[in-house]
Formats: sequence, C-alpha cells, structure tokens
Amino acid sequence: MSDFDAPLVEAAKRYLKDHYGEDTVSMAVTHNGVEGGNGVLSVDCTVSVGGATSDWSKKFTFKGGKITTMSARMR
Repeated sequence: MSDFDAPLVEAAKRYLKDHYGEDTVSMAVTHNGVEGGNGVLSVDCTVSVGGATSDWSKKFTFKGGKITTMSARMR
C-alpha cells in the first residue's frame, strides 16, 4: 500500500465498521482512481462479522474526500 492509499484504506475500514459492523481482517488496493478526493477505490478484502470471515471485492466511491457509496461482490 502506498502512502497515498493509506488514508483512503483507513476511511474504507471505518466505513465498513460504521455502516456494516464489519471488522477488516485484510485489505489490498486493486485500483486507486481517487484524485483530489473524488473517484473510486477498488479493494479485495477479508472481513469478519460475529467471528465469521468472508472474502469480498469492494468499490468505494469518494466525493469531496468522503465515501458516498460502496458496492461489493463476494469472492
């Protein structure tokens, strides 16, 4: 993960915890299309909820430096 990716990844982890109660086990950036606080961050991640883990590909849409939407596909 590059230094540029780090704050976006932290925002994505917070988003998952706050909106879905998911604890992030691992997260790897597959594409970073965020420039100037706008764009899409694509990741492959493993999350844990209630002790059960699952693997996902997720896309976080950023506007003005904040996540506005997320889409997910189980891997």
